[in-house]
Order: sequence, then structure tokens, then C-alpha cells
Amino acid sequence: MKKIIPFLWFDDKAEEAANFYVSIFKNSKIGTVTRYGDSGPGPKGKVMSVIFQLNGEEFYALNGGPVFKFSEAISFFVNCETQQEVDDLWERLSEGGSQSQCGWLKDKYGLSWQVIPTTLGKMLQDKDPEKSKRVMQAMLKMTKIEIETLKKAYEGR
Repeated sequence: MKKIIPFLWFDDKAEEAANFYVSIFKNSKIGTVTRYGDSGPGPKGKVMSVIFQLNGEEFYALNGGPVFKFSEAISFFVNCETQQEVDDLWERLSEGGSQSQCGWLKDKYGLSWQVIPTTLGKMLQDKDPEKSKRVMQAMLKMTKIEIETLKKAYEGR
């Protein structure tokens, strides 16, 4: 059993959100769905919580009511190997949500994600400060991260 597991508080869409996320990421599945019983606090039979896996990592989702909302203070960082992976995840996760700057988006449930190609981190950590500066400046102009544009900036083109 893992010691630290992300726990997501939804108003009333925990199961819908879990199914949405599972449909997007490979090696993902719904695990246990727990429903409220006679003792509440929710209506009997309504989903209380969902345990699910995304890319083999476990998550908990709770239908806790409208008390808490997601904010950008917490986001999920997704490492992508190719532009196709960035494009696919960007489109699917942002559908019904909103796109922001520098690879950030909010999904339709209000959860924040960073869809980032692994090459970005490598370029930003380059020993040549001019290369990393050009990459940073290019990234700051983007919403979805474009690898080819980063490469051009890195090479000074």
C-alpha cells in the first residue's frame, strides 16, 4: 500500500470525473466505488467515493459537496515524450475546461494540469544560460507547449 495518495474532493461528480480520467490515460482503471448507506451523510445509494488508477498510480475521489473547490495551487504534472502525446492530452483534458499559459489547463471539473514535454526540462537545465533563457522566453509565449518551437529557440533560430 502506498503511503501518499492524491485525494480529490468533488461536489458530486467523483465517479464521472474518475471515468473521464481513466478514459484518457493508458494503464488506468476504476477500482472500488463506495456508496452512501442508511447512515448517510449523502443519499442512500449515491456514490460517496471512487478509488481509481491513472497510469498505474492510485487516486481517491470523494463526493464531498460544494464546500471546497480546486485551485491552481495544486496541479498534476504530466510528462510527455512526444508532441502527439502533448496534443492528445491537451485536447482531451481541456475539453469543457480552460487553457492557460505555459502548458497549464483546467479540466471541466476544475482540476489543474500541466501537460509538459520532457524535453522542456532538459532544455531549461542546459549549461548554456543563453539557450535556457531563449527556451524560457519561448515557453512564456505559449499556451500548449510546442516542442518544435522550443527546439528553434534552443538552437537560436
